[in-house]
Amino acid sequence: MEGMAYGAGKAGGAFDPQTFFRQPYTILRMVSWVFSIVIFGSIANEGYVNRPDEVEEFCIFNRNQNACNYGVTMGTLTFLTCLAFLALDVYFPQISSVKDRKKAVLADLGVSAFWSFMWFVGFCFLTNQWQVTKREDNPLNEGADAARATITFAFFSIFTWAAQSFLAFQRYRLGADSALFSQDYTDPSQDASVPYSNYTGGDGLDSPPNSTPYQQTSSDAYDGSSGYQSQGY
Repeated sequence: MEGMAYGAGKAGGAFDPQTFFRQPYTILRMVSWVFSIVIFGSIANEGYVNRPDEVEEFCIFNRNQNACNYGVTMGTLTFLTCLAFLALDVYFPQISSVKDRKKAVLADLGVSAFWSFMWFVGFCFLTNQWQVTKREDNPLNEGADAARATITFAFFSIFTWAAQSFLAFQRYRLGADSALFSQDYTDPSQDASVPYSNYTGGDGLDSPPNSTPYQQTSSDAYDGSSGYQSQGY
């Protein structure tokens, strides 16, 4: 697409918040950001319970501390990742180097695919631990809604991050398939080595300087009426 490089216009354009927040990958990042808050917030607030006769609290997921640690860690890291890539999206149109844009898009692609896979693993892990949780470990059923919310939003996060990975792949193909924005491309407006071409006017063909049109003289014309003239020796 002419005038575009890896999903953004030429560098130096003004930031438009309205356009920015309408972009699909911006919406997905914000949704994933909210999901991460719900996940680690649910575990941090209601993810640890105990029996009535106990003082120490244990993880609500089968008393497996690793399950709660996994959810909190994943939620915190994806929270920070969303903020980092939102900041990168704001700065992305200002990146003039096509190589740097390519690196940013590839990083988005790889990180998004990684988090999609990790949330799939987390969903399976948390679901399994919730299924084998013993009722006597939580007779009052405290924090059950928080546990279900954690599992639900972990499941949703698989698809939001997968969608971000897909959009990043589309942006990569957009830049890679464009001959205009190859790795050797330089913006003509920023390249001082490109000479200034003068306008020649007319049909656009240059003519030699100080040239005059050819005029036929009387000596060049052949008059056939005089016939053959003999030469005397």
